[in-house]
Amino acid sequence: MCTQKLRKGKKMSGYSSLFQPFSVGSITVKNRIVQCPMDVMPFVDENMQFAQRYANILKERAKGGVGLIITGSCLVEDFNGRMFADVRDAFVPQAGKMTKEIHDCGAKIFCQLSAGVGRNLVVREGDLKGNGPFLERNALAPSDGVPNVWEPSLKHRALGKERIKRIVDGFADAAQMLKEAGFDGIEVHALHEGYLLDQFAIASINHREDEYGSSLENRLRFPQEILKAVKKRCGSDFPVIIRLSGESKMKGYNKGALPGETYQEFGRGIEECAVVARMLETMGYDALNMDNGSYDAWYWAHPPVYMPMLCNMKEAEKIKEVVSIPVFCAGKMNDPKLAAQAVAEGKIDAVAIGRALLADAQWPNKVRRGETRSIRPCIACQSGCMQTFLGRPLTCALNPRIGCEGEGQIPEAGQAKNVLVAGGGIGGMEAARTAALRGHRVCLMEKSERLGGVFVAAAMPAFKAADKELIAWYVNELDRLNVRVLLSMEVTPDVVESERPDAVIVCAGAQKKKLRIPGSGRLTDAVELLEKGTYSEKNVVVIGGGLTGCEIAYDAARQGKNVTILEMAEDILQVDGLCRANSNMLRDLLHFYHVSVRTSSSVEQIAEKQVNYIVNGKRKTAAADIVVSAIGYLPDTGLYDELKARGWETHLAGDAKQPGNLMSVIHEAYEIAMEL
Repeated sequence: MCTQKLRKGKKMSGYSSLFQPFSVGSITVKNRIVQCPMDVMPFVDENMQFAQRYANILKERAKGGVGLIITGSCLVEDFNGRMFADVRDAFVPQAGKMTKEIHDCGAKIFCQLSAGVGRNLVVREGDLKGNGPFLERNALAPSDGVPNVWEPSLKHRALGKERIKRIVDGFADAAQMLKEAGFDGIEVHALHEGYLLDQFAIASINHREDEYGSSLENRLRFPQEILKAVKKRCGSDFPVIIRLSGESKMKGYNKGALPGETYQEFGRGIEECAVVARMLETMGYDALNMDNGSYDAWYWAHPPVYMPMLCNMKEAEKIKEVVSIPVFCAGKMNDPKLAAQAVAEGKIDAVAIGRALLADAQWPNKVRRGETRSIRPCIACQSGCMQTFLGRPLTCALNPRIGCEGEGQIPEAGQAKNVLVAGGGIGGMEAARTAALRGHRVCLMEKSERLGGVFVAAAMPAFKAADKELIAWYVNELDRLNVRVLLSMEVTPDVVESERPDAVIVCAGAQKKKLRIPGSGRLTDAVELLEKGTYSEKNVVVIGGGLTGCEIAYDAARQGKNVTILEMAEDILQVDGLCRANSNMLRDLLHFYHVSVRTSSSVEQIAEKQVNYIVNGKRKTAAADIVVSAIGYLPDTGLYDELKARGWETHLAGDAKQPGNLMSVIHEAYEIAMEL
């Protein structure tokens, strides 16, 4: 039973357009906030166990005020040949409980059913050795010879008509099972992101000469047959919507187009999409869930930090103009003001939000109450939410409580302690926040004059506005939880002796790596440069091709500078946990802005106005008015070791323990605070 209610006496905020009901086919949705499909998952695993963890995640978003939930993608026929409808006995009873609880919160729920991935199939090295059963069953596409996205040397075979019929029948069977379990409708996956149905719809990929190829009508026959089969089985009033990309944003296979880039569309352009949208409406689809992109331009459907807000709105708005059925739009739609404005002006009917609801399940309720400052922002890092593509559980880099929804709120500690947190970076603030939520009395000391640590510098580029919001959110949370914050106060063993805490959490940061070569005194540290924010020098050389180095290079190039990256490894952006959508876009941006990337390069000397380096045994030079060191950090356990030696209960977290990404820092700090 849902007990989450809006606070009495609160007037509706200026975001009222988001909280008006609307119809999708025969059903009424209470507001204009749709949870996007997230996660690639079976609801029932190979051991016939129901995905209760995922069900708890969905129920928590219903409590948070979402109007319509669309589940993650469920294949009607999985990679082993099992049909989704074959798990009815294990699925229906548990799913029925889930849908009831979601309905009790006033939300509706659709299941996203997928026809398959086609050339988007993820293949592993073992799969490529011979044409084994995995590839025989799954390396399929509309036509023979279509290259795989991840391994272009692998060519897919044409999907046969018998298999098409099996998939169509699988949709009808699965939809019937879902209806029995209390689902309100389904979303057909998908004429978007270059998945199998999308490949059938695109002329440059579909070279068939039968009734599923050639003309646009034939290329849309597959989704039409799916719709007819589902409506026949479940009734004409059972809502069926479809995911649709306005533009593929493809310059060719494995070549994506950036925002504002002039290019020839290889896939589907907006003019053809307008025709497709009208045809889908005529077929009887009840709504269109819009975005852009393909796996060749993955960063449109999964927009990273470098993408502007509402990045897919222009195309969705154009489609809204030619159809009368509802149009949703996904793609960084989580700015409440911009989202409400888009709906109020009739540009779209609903906003589709995914990642921001992982960061903060209460996003809808907080927006409705006008409490937007209390929303934990999504920063589009995609470190946690996109790791499902690696076979890992759905999570969020900023919200370590994902997966714990079934456990209720953070429990209070059995005994309240005096906790001292050393360091006010993101890890230190998370440790302090979580410890305070558990009822501990927390003091946080930061040696600088501000909170945020090195993340303050990382948030300086113009495209990092959400990072700045995250720092502000943490500062607001510490104030709300009455955490005692002391700035310009460095924690030392003597300070600990004076404070006499019950426990110390050391989050004091890491040591900068030092480049010991002739001329190293001319180096500018990456953090110092980021805090400066502008580049007066013309020629910029960045030593280090990790994420920080590449983002500095991009930021400088955007400001019209000549930029060179020198990286000693064979490739740039070899960062653990970095989402491929993020790295692909950053690579494309570096190329677009003519950044010179020199890999396998060893810096020999930093001379006056140039850097001397060696690549493949040959000495080279790069013009340099400024040379930036972005070669990373080393752990710094000094304070931790001293305190442990003196007998204090001490815990080590964050970069002080092991430099990592934001997700590892936040999750580790949270776990330590939960164990106190």
